Amino acid sequence: MVADLENGPLKTLVDKLDADQRAMLSETQRQDRLPLLAQFLRSNELETVQRIGEACRIPVAETFELLPKATEQIPLRLIHEYQCVPVQGENEEDLELITLWPPEDRMNEWIFAVCGREPQWRLGPAKAVTNCITQNFGVGSDSLGESIIADADNTGRDVEESEDENAALIRFVNEVIHKAVQDRATDIHFEPLKDSLQIRYRIDGELVPIRLPDNLIQFQGAIISRLKIMAKLNISEKRRPQDGRINYGAGTSELDIRISTMPTMYGESVSLRLLNQKNQPLNFEELGLLPSDQEKIQKVLDLPHGIILVTGPTGSGKSTSLTAFIRDINTPGKRIITIEDPVEYEVPGVNQTQVRPEIGFTFAGALRHVLRQDPDVIMVGEIRDMETADIAIRAALTGHLVFSTIHTNDAPGALTRLIDMEIEPFLIASAVELIIAQRLVRRLCSRCKTPDTKGRAYLEDCLRALQIDYTDEDLNSTVYVPDGCEHCRNLGFRGRVGLYEILRIYDDIHEMIIQKLSARQIRVEAIKAGMVTLQESGWNQVKLGRTSLNEVMRFSKVGDEG
Repeated sequence: MVADLENGPLKTLVDKLDADQRAMLSETQRQDRLPLLAQFLRSNELETVQRIGEACRIPVAETFELLPKATEQIPLRLIHEYQCVPVQGENEEDLELITLWPPEDRMNEWIFAVCGREPQWRLGPAKAVTNCITQNFGVGSDSLGESIIADADNTGRDVEESEDENAALIRFVNEVIHKAVQDRATDIHFEPLKDSLQIRYRIDGELVPIRLPDNLIQFQGAIISRLKIMAKLNISEKRRPQDGRINYGAGTSELDIRISTMPTMYGESVSLRLLNQKNQPLNFEELGLLPSDQEKIQKVLDLPHGIILVTGPTGSGKSTSLTAFIRDINTPGKRIITIEDPVEYEVPGVNQTQVRPEIGFTFAGALRHVLRQDPDVIMVGEIRDMETADIAIRAALTGHLVFSTIHTNDAPGALTRLIDMEIEPFLIASAVELIIAQRLVRRLCSRCKTPDTKGRAYLEDCLRALQIDYTDEDLNSTVYVPDGCEHCRNLGFRGRVGLYEILRIYDDIHEMIIQKLSARQIRVEAIKAGMVTLQESGWNQVKLGRTSLNEVMRFSKVGDEG
């Protein structure tokens, strides 16, 4: 049936796809047919499924409900091997299966042999089926352990057991990374515990455990070694931390993976930071900047010289914001050079370089050389020490527009941090034009968010806790809360939105810097002059329905430290 389909209706469908999709289809056809369909259908989803269903005379289920105790109906290995799940049907005696691809005779034979019943097939959207399998049966369960299907297919072949195990481990690690890319994860953590190996993804800033095979602990050492081999690290060194990188191809994406190992009580903990080299830098609207904030920033971006600093903790999106600013001012008439660690986004027309401390190429050293390259705009990934700060300040005073980041809790704190680095206050006051403190909060899923029903009194208590001067209009605002759906993996959130505190260095602040007044005093003065605090920015995003009040409350525990 499949061969006939490929030469008939499916060929017509494939011919209609663009070149990239055809290339993807051609590449994966050399591998297993089921991962082929999982990638092929994602671009056309329901329309393609319906056309294939019509061509094969197989019913299509747009939605479905997983059968309780599904593994009692069909072995877990078959669920993963054939990417199919048993679902509720009209007749309890029938074995109804949702799958991605029109079944082959081999699939029917194996399911009948193992389950003792003829399967009734239906096609389902690829994303829905794969998500159902991952959430209910785990990631990589088909890679580790013995397979009755693989054993039967390999009958009569001279295959070493160690080679099979190595291949299974490679598939498992690849599946974990591939699933992380699908779920938009920024980090993967392999954490050895006393009786298990835990794997967690960081998605939208939150750590999410993933379901794994029960027998994973026995493969712990081999999995860690595989990751170290991919990063060209020393697999025999288990007592000291190691750092490395992996160039990994995930479909049409190219990942630059930073790997860090750390010895713990029960083995080596491994963290992977996933950097998609083809990610496009965001624009102002996608960052979550309100029109009033955009106007403040744009005025400073139009200046010929000065320093713009972005502050916040690690993972708050500082580099993303700076790249958006670079993208906004990038014109053929400006020579822009960036110094980053690492280069997260590629911006056409911009000269981007990456520091390498192991060979002495640091931020300060790179910045000295950049000043000899006749730049108009310089971006320094981070000001970490006095030397870098001093060179950046002097670059701004000699006619360059300089962007950089610094670790402080709020915008006024960046000024006192520079003074702590022993930079002269009059130089800071003369060079720094704008400071932006930012945080990232989770964005409500647009498909399932629902109005909050906790009432006016609860809202009033929250605004008081956030130290926001509210009005009756604020108390009448519609506030949304997360619910959960398939689109957001039942988390209620999908993506993140930024909160911003923007401090413009005007004359009164200029004098306070020279007098070395505290960050708290500068903050009070800035608020009087109209600076919107991070908490107020969060409330503005809540009123727009972009995030929840609980998200802003959770972040404010950090924001009040400044």
